[in-house]
Amino acid sequence: MPEAAELPTRREEAWRYSAVDRLRGAVLDDWRVIEVGAGESFRDCLVIADGSETKPTELHRWRVSVGEGATCELFAVLSSAEYARLEIEVTLAKGAHFELGGITVGGRETVREFVTRVVHAEPHATSNQTVRAVHWGHGTGNFLGNIDVVRYAQKTDAAQDFKGLLLEKGASVNAVPQLEIFADDVKCAHGASIGQLDETARFYMAARGLAPDLARRLLVQAFLGDALVALDDEERRDAMMQVALDKVDKAL
Repeated sequence: MPEAAELPTRREEAWRYSAVDRLRGAVLDDWRVIEVGAGESFRDCLVIADGSETKPTELHRWRVSVGEGATCELFAVLSSAEYARLEIEVTLAKGAHFELGGITVGGRETVREFVTRVVHAEPHATSNQTVRAVHWGHGTGNFLGNIDVVRYAQKTDAAQDFKGLLLEKGASVNAVPQLEIFADDVKCAHGASIGQLDETARFYMAARGLAPDLARRLLVQAFLGDALVALDDEERRDAMMQVALDKVDKAL
């Protein structure tokens, strides 16, 4: 079993908003390696939900290599553990595609976060990251995402889209999307927004007979749904959404 490494500090950019004090005893240098061969397709889903085996700290670190013309799709819902973190490092070959759909939900004093670094190492690769966060109480949701485009990775098309929803005062959401581009013929975009539920929409729905709690739930469901749009397995998509909504229901 790998030995525990020295704990990071919040002075390190990748751990700026993390609950580093909760990492004591965790194995930090245990990386899962995913290699997607040229022309192949790979998909995986991670769900951290309430259950008998839930740990106080859930740390998952993945290194992903996507070969020429290959596709890698990763989807995750972080809805349990006092501290839950999914960290992903991706390297894309020529014409490869990477897709990430992520959801964090939580209240109390929990911290749940995605940290990504996507390296466009060769031309014509594409990547898309969509992350949604819903938090209440004193819960925190984080997204730190880097897109790196090397000098010869022309025709890159990369995007990050993060949105956070605060259901109560005291909750917080932090977003740090970053681009580092050395090629000159690329299409890269990133956006981040944080807000509260649309009260106008809630009023509209209530005026048409929907109970306030149901209206709120439907708005949250629509908000979270963006993160799983690219998952074309309907059964799995519905199951992951239900995990997130079950957690939110407890706060409504």
